[in-house]
Amino acid sequence: MTAPVRVLVCDDQALIRTGFATIIDAQPDLEVVGECGDGRAAVELAGRLNPDVVVMDVRMPVLDGIGATRLLAGAGVPDPVKVLVVTTFNLDEYVYEALRAGASGFLLKDAPPAQLLHGIRTVASGAALLAPEVTRQLVGRYAARIRPAGELAETQLAPRELEVLRLIAEGLSNSEIAAALVISQETVKTYVSRILTKLDLRDRVQAVVYAYRRGLVT
Repeated sequence: MTAPVRVLVCDDQALIRTGFATIIDAQPDLEVVGECGDGRAAVELAGRLNPDVVVMDVRMPVLDGIGATRLLAGAGVPDPVKVLVVTTFNLDEYVYEALRAGASGFLLKDAPPAQLLHGIRTVASGAALLAPEVTRQLVGRYAARIRPAGELAETQLAPRELEVLRLIAEGLSNSEIAAALVISQETVKTYVSRILTKLDLRDRVQAVVYAYRRGLVT
């Protein structure tokens, strides 16, 4: 038997927090090990409980989800925790900053329970999760304002790799990219791996943020 995925739920609204915990605990492969209502408590509990995934709200008292994510999964954290940001639709700037802070993905709070559970399992497996329906609008709208100047690292990419990067940034899954380019999913996985290695990116989420900041998609 595989041990269940240990989940910490952090949201300042008790009703949402309890609802998430109830949905998660009903799954045989998932286990809620703690709940809290602010980012500071999330950081402290994560240190004690060692969860596999933290389901993190963005706007909270004491310490918001961005600051907490940075402390749990940001650059330089020796043992980063996987963070799944769950937020409302109009928080584009906050979500973008949370992804930059090290979150492994994000979902909308009004997503169906099955999508929440899929998100937790996806992030726990080491993959990144992006909600395709909000990728362009959430990440793109804000990232376009802060594109950095300077030499572009993507010049290291082959034309096909650059094409795959653009499709990743548009929210396409590996199977959708394979269909669009008429190649196998295994080939897509190889391209994705090369892109992450060449650009020194951790996962698909960082690839999306990178692509938008560089203006590779609009």
